[in-house]
Amino acid sequence: MREKNVMFEHENNGLGPFRHYRDGIWCHFMKTLSRSTVVVVFSVVLIVGALFYTRMLDTHVLSRSSSFKPLLTSKIYDTRPFLGHEIPKYPHNQIEIPLDCNTHNLTKTCPNNYPTTKDNDDLSPPATCPDYFRWIHEDLRPWAHSGITKEMVDRAKETANFKLVILKGKAYLETYQKAFQTRDTFTLWGILQLLRRYPGMVPDMELMFDCVDWPVVPVDRYSGPNATADPPPLFRYCGNDVTMDLVFPDWSFWGWPEVNIKPWDILLRELKEGNTRTSWLNREPYGYWKGNPEVAETRQDLMKCNVSDTQEWNARLYAQDWGKESQQGYKQSDLASQCTHRYKVYIEGSAWSVSEKYILACDSVTLLVKPHYYDFFTRGLNPLHHYWPIKEDDKCKSIKFAVDWGNSHKEKAQNIGKAASNFIQEELKMDYVYDYMFHLLNSYGKLFTYTPSLSPKATELCVESMVCKAEGREKKFMMESLVKGPSNTRPCTMPPPYDPPSLHAQLKGKNSSIEQVELWEKSYWDQNMKS
Repeated sequence: MREKNVMFEHENNGLGPFRHYRDGIWCHFMKTLSRSTVVVVFSVVLIVGALFYTRMLDTHVLSRSSSFKPLLTSKIYDTRPFLGHEIPKYPHNQIEIPLDCNTHNLTKTCPNNYPTTKDNDDLSPPATCPDYFRWIHEDLRPWAHSGITKEMVDRAKETANFKLVILKGKAYLETYQKAFQTRDTFTLWGILQLLRRYPGMVPDMELMFDCVDWPVVPVDRYSGPNATADPPPLFRYCGNDVTMDLVFPDWSFWGWPEVNIKPWDILLRELKEGNTRTSWLNREPYGYWKGNPEVAETRQDLMKCNVSDTQEWNARLYAQDWGKESQQGYKQSDLASQCTHRYKVYIEGSAWSVSEKYILACDSVTLLVKPHYYDFFTRGLNPLHHYWPIKEDDKCKSIKFAVDWGNSHKEKAQNIGKAASNFIQEELKMDYVYDYMFHLLNSYGKLFTYTPSLSPKATELCVESMVCKAEGREKKFMMESLVKGPSNTRPCTMPPPYDPPSLHAQLKGKNSSIEQVELWEKSYWDQNMKS
């Protein structure tokens, strides 16, 4: 029938005479062929027709069998080789979840047709997660035996900015106090993107989130013989060795509108391109830092290492005036344009700083002033491989030695810078940020000893309730970081937890590398004193 329809279409388009002329040539040609040739040609036509019909049938059946209602597009990939090209091995529906601000603005309610389940059998096999995911096991260890009770979660409310409840793939928010700038906004936005990426895969839970920098759940109060109670599970952006706060990816991965820092997916590409503008050997042979020195004494101390008429510590340090920068359109704070020095200094502010990932991504050697805090990925970094350790209590001499060493060992220095930027590009891409969130929340949710529920003050949170009312750069960054629909791959496979000997060996190895640098540095300055 399809072939007849095609003929009729040609005739109706005024091609009837051409068709009869074509048929006459074809008949004359067929008469000149042998019977066996005709059989072969006819067989080939049948096979090609069957393959085409099967392909169309597969596409029709697959598109109708999709279990997701709110589709915008559905792209089907066949598994058979076609015209010599390799076709993707695993067929998937490429699903988009619609964003409907018109309806939301009228009803002020979240859509009720969001996909909250996905057939995992239709997903591609996962990769193995980066090694730093193993710290999820360590962070949750305080609750491994007791589980997480409602009383524990409620006690975390004391300093929390908000409580988020996830039930059957939907999010519900109860706000206690507004966070600084849009930290809470973009943290919540990020969690909503996770639910869109992995619908129905995040278990039911209640979580308390504190958006302030400093961790507040002390180890000594909740562990050991002096423990007074089980620790409250409290999420935040950083931790340290004397606290038990649960470390979660920070808001800036989805954008920081107040200082014009773009969503991580976009910025990561820009940083990669920025690295190619100036080769490492052609960069300024100094240590570079630009930031706000007013937030911490240690940064003010760093500024003393700046070049002057009387001293040269191999450092070029600049104070960032964000108020002035905002008025000038952020022309002097483009991160991708700051990969111009062989060395870049990372130093904490009032606590950990979001700048660490941007500095590590630059191909420059990161001169990392001894930190007191960690975020979710930095425990996967190793001294002398990903960065060069700098003393906190003798910064100027330490920076001077590091730069002199690197300029005298250019190949080794370049390797350190490249290892760091490779780590950021490959192991901190947005796919792994979402997978870290998933595994942390999934493992956390499995520890619950009670059934999560909603309080009367909780309201449903969805993409529409956030982006439809947003304006300016906030709206722009939300749209740029919007997850269009469910992932076609499963979350990466979690590595096993550390056993005590391997964890001890890893920490000991890091300390040994730092001690080695300190010995080299001491020898360097001893020789300078003699000369």
